Amino acid sequence: MPPVLSPTPETLVTRGWPDYALLDSGDGRKLERYGRFTVVRPEPQCFWSPRDPEAFTRADAVFDPQDEDDDGRWRFAGGPIENFPLAWRDVRFTSRFTPFRHLAFFPEQAANWDWLDGRIRALVKERRDGPRPRILNLFGYTGVASLACAAAGAEVTHVDASKKSVAWARENAELSGMADRPIRWIVEDARKYVAREVRRGSKYDGIILDPPKYGRGPTGEVWRLFEDLPGLVTDCAALLGDDASFLLLNAYAARISGLSLAHVMAEATATRGGRIDWGELALAEDGKDGRAIGLSFFSRWSDR
Repeated sequence: MPPVLSPTPETLVTRGWPDYALLDSGDGRKLERYGRFTVVRPEPQCFWSPRDPEAFTRADAVFDPQDEDDDGRWRFAGGPIENFPLAWRDVRFTSRFTPFRHLAFFPEQAANWDWLDGRIRALVKERRDGPRPRILNLFGYTGVASLACAAAGAEVTHVDASKKSVAWARENAELSGMADRPIRWIVEDARKYVAREVRRGSKYDGIILDPPKYGRGPTGEVWRLFEDLPGLVTDCAALLGDDASFLLLNAYAARISGLSLAHVMAEATATRGGRIDWGELALAEDGKDGRAIGLSFFSRWSDR
C-alpha cells in the first residue's frame, strides 16, 4: 500500500530559544543573536525593510560575501571571536564563524530536532525495556541532530565524509556529556556506507538525510544533489525496519521544492504505507508579529 501524501505543504517554524534568536531582517540581511553575540548575515529573501536598521550597525560580527557560493569573510567589531559554546535543550555544541557564512549549525533545523525528539521518545516509551531505537544520520556535519537523537534515548550512527566535521561532532558529544552514549562516528561517503548496509541487511528505526547541493567524499567521490538523491533515498528506504518510525529528508537548493522531495520519498516508500508530509523550514523573528524566512525544504515519511 502506498503512503498517503499530504495534499498541502506545511511550514515548520523555528522560534528563538535561550541561546539563539532572529532579531530582525530586511534589505537582504538578517540580524541574529548567538549566545551573547549579535551577528549580521546575508539573506537574499529578506527584500523587505528592517524594523530597526540602526541595530544592524551595532552587531558584533558581519559576514561580507565574496561570491554566490557563500564564500566570504567576517568582520568583527571588537576583534576576532573564537569558538564559543551554545545549547539547545540538553545538547551543547561549539559554534564557530566559518568561511561559509554559517556558524557550524543551522538554527532553523531546531524544528526538525524537536520533531525527532518526539518520535524517538515515543519509540522508547513503546518499547519500555526493549532495545534502543536505531537511528542513522547521514551528512551529519557537527552532530547536533545526532546528539538530539541520543539525548532522546536512541542508538545513533553518525556518518559524514569530512573527518574534520566528525571530530567536531565528537567534541560536541563530550561538551554535552554524551561521550558514553551509544553513538558510532563514521567518516565515509554516505552512498558507499548506505550501499554496504543494504548488502549487510542492516535495519534502522529512523533515518535522517540532510545532503548538500554539492560535495566530495573522503576519497574524492562527487555528490550532486539532483543526480544522486533519488538512488540514495531508495537505498535508505530499504534500510527501514518493518516497524520503522521515520525517514526525514532535508535539502537546501534554490531549484528544489518540498513537493519534489515528497515525490522522491513517495517513490522510495511506495510499499510501506504510512504518511508523507512536506514543506518548508523557516525562522521567525522574535516578537508577536515576527516575520518568517523560508530557508530549506523537507519531506518526511512516518509510519503514522
